[in-house]
Amino acid sequence: MPRVRKGAARAQKRKRIMEAARGFQNSRRKSFWRARLALVKGGVYAYRDRRQKKRDMRALWITRLTAACKMRGTRYSIFLNGVKNAGILLNRKMLSQLAIEDPKTFDAICEQAKKAAKVAVAA
Repeated sequence: MPRVRKGAARAQKRKRIMEAARGFQNSRRKSFWRARLALVKGGVYAYRDRRQKKRDMRALWITRLTAACKMRGTRYSIFLNGVKNAGILLNRKMLSQLAIEDPKTFDAICEQAKKAAKVAVAA
């Protein structure tokens, strides 16, 4: 049986990788070996950071809510417990947007949460 040489397949593979590395700089764009490594590493970073972005956004919403609660004389933990006890079905993202865009509505939610938190502590 004759030996198979991957002429066309190898050329297609190299072309696909070099086209994917088009925006890279220096040897990461010009050298196939380095371009391949850069693409693999870039894929790893992309996978990791898609999850990291979710964590970062949640932390941002919590920071915003903490600041908004402080301005209204309560703590974040008490506020969130009160929101849960009051049966308000808004998540942290929605609450932080309300705190920024519609302070009057957030004030009303904050008052409800304070009352619900006091009732929960008393019981």
